[in-house]
Amino acid sequence: MYYNYNNNFNREENGMPNREEPRPVRYVGNTYTTPPGDGGRKKKKGKGRVAALLVAVAVIAGAAGGGAGWLAAGGRIDTATIAQQEQAESTAEGMVQMVSSEAENETKPSTAAASGETNSVATVAGKASASVVEITTEYMTTQPFVGEAVSEGAGSGVIFSEDGYIITNNHVIDGAAQITVTLSDGTEYAAELIGTDAKTDLAVIKIEASGLLAAEFADSSALTVGELAVAIGNPLGELGGTVTSGIVSAAERDITIEGEAMTLIQTSAAVNPGNSGGGLFNGEGQLIGIVNSKLSGENIEGLAFAIPSNTVREIIAEIIENGYVTGRPQLGVEVIEVADQNTAMMYRLNNTGVYIAITDKSLNVQSGDRILSIDGVSVASMQDVSALIEEYAVGDTVTMVVERGGQQVEASITLTEENNLQSNRQGASGNINTTLI
Repeated sequence: MYYNYNNNFNREENGMPNREEPRPVRYVGNTYTTPPGDGGRKKKKGKGRVAALLVAVAVIAGAAGGGAGWLAAGGRIDTATIAQQEQAESTAEGMVQMVSSEAENETKPSTAAASGETNSVATVAGKASASVVEITTEYMTTQPFVGEAVSEGAGSGVIFSEDGYIITNNHVIDGAAQITVTLSDGTEYAAELIGTDAKTDLAVIKIEASGLLAAEFADSSALTVGELAVAIGNPLGELGGTVTSGIVSAAERDITIEGEAMTLIQTSAAVNPGNSGGGLFNGEGQLIGIVNSKLSGENIEGLAFAIPSNTVREIIAEIIENGYVTGRPQLGVEVIEVADQNTAMMYRLNNTGVYIAITDKSLNVQSGDRILSIDGVSVASMQDVSALIEEYAVGDTVTMVVERGGQQVEASITLTEENNLQSNRQGASGNINTTLI
């Protein structure tokens, strides 16, 4: 089981983050939030802010007692935090560490391991760096005591084709109203979102450019444990083109992140917030993966993960052609997972489990129903439901038993293709975070 600490600011205790029990999380890229009127955080002008971040991290790390890995977890720096950093450089929020990677059209064998020869890190950087880009995003958020604020996210991307298709992580661009790409030479472009795949944490964006250097793909199935791995990305959203090196620690590591089972490459190369969507390259400068997550916690070092290049190539081709990954079945309902009694109390529920939040009007289920089983198999989490649905095909019919008002109700549901949920849904509204299954 892979865990991370979730950092929450307690501004009543000198700006220090509270320690929570470890829990599974999806690691996310940097998100900086700037109050209205500041005009947002400008790239290439943030050296002072980088210094503030580094100072604050050093201070908190010392207070936490060896918590550098823990500091890397958490995810977002909120509006109040940025204000404090700019005024006093005294607080910082933990940032979840994920990374980005790059891709190309042509798959090449991983010759670095096969031949027993690896190039120097400098050679790899010289060959691959121009295929890695910086990504910044903007969106509106509502902050307590502040109101609406313009938030900026930072991540990385990998050039997939010379005509401007770029790979990144879904979590880097999720919810963005504006996406900007900066090439290695400093040229900036507005980017269009082509499509995303939350299940694999991949996304494709497009810029109007030509003659770009696309990353050369390696065959990730040919990886050898111990071979060179070089990560290139945009840590902290300020240090574009940063190169770190390590090894392939495991070629096929099965982990679960926020209920999604993934098979990822494990590497010891150092990655940081903002690296999300960047590339992991072999000794020949070929792309072997898109960095997307890191395990953080006390006494944990050198445990980063990347989406294998073979998976990336398959998913990206689908997204470019169709805008999404075709052929995946879904129930067509949005759910929330109530994993513990505290969450149940928050929603005024008596039991933990998976609850339907939003449903299609044509289905014999309602908002508030708790899913008990699918085709006779009991379910207690979204991971249980997703794993079961993946065993079926689009068009199959399943029998779902739900609990409603203390009674069990049976409903037959025909699975539709993922991404085809119609607009006549009904159910919960507001700021409840739901998952479509």
